[in-house]
Amino acid sequence: MGRVTRELRLAVLGDSLAAGTGAPRPGDGLGPRLADGLAAGGAPTALRVLAVPGAVTRDLGPQVAAACAWPADVALLVVGGNDLVHGAPVEESVAHLERAVADLRAAGADVLVVPVPDLSVVVHVPPPLRPVVRAAAAALRAAQAAAVLRSGGRTVEPSAATTARFAAEPDLFSADRFHPSGAGYGVLAGELLPALAAVVRRRPGTTRAGPGD
Repeated sequence: MGRVTRELRLAVLGDSLAAGTGAPRPGDGLGPRLADGLAAGGAPTALRVLAVPGAVTRDLGPQVAAACAWPADVALLVVGGNDLVHGAPVEESVAHLERAVADLRAAGADVLVVPVPDLSVVVHVPPPLRPVVRAAAAALRAAQAAAVLRSGGRTVEPSAATTARFAAEPDLFSADRFHPSGAGYGVLAGELLPALAAVVRRRPGTTRAGPGD
């Protein structure tokens, strides 16, 4: 993947998914798994999980300020699920996201955003409403992606195959049937790590670790 000349500073911002809610142990959450993956690939990583369970996009301001003050080298934002659940206007959510990414970029951080997932796979969603939820998530996701691109960040989202796994494998959800389990976070981290590693490789001070990186 690459080696860095000093410890990489990774900040994870957003909502309960970013905070690791549902993981049986702190180390099983998304942030620790990604930091471990970066370290295993040659980028020793200091991690700060600044995410707040229940946060919507308009709540990112204090998290962004903390990441900028650290300062973070790379910021991973996982946000949008609560906006969808609470019916936040898409234009409002997107404006707050664009501002958050722009502020992080201005502070020198590379930014990777995981937009809203397909919440129609959550068991609590009644089958007749799943097409509606799926369409709403897709619309917000597209708007988020455009906003992130405008403000200088990048997006990465779980593949259709991963979404299908969550729909088909109950063990990937925690006991609340909404947040991922430890195994679910493992699947998500495995999906996101290559994109995060690519961002790290592009940063100044990163060198190739060799043909097998």
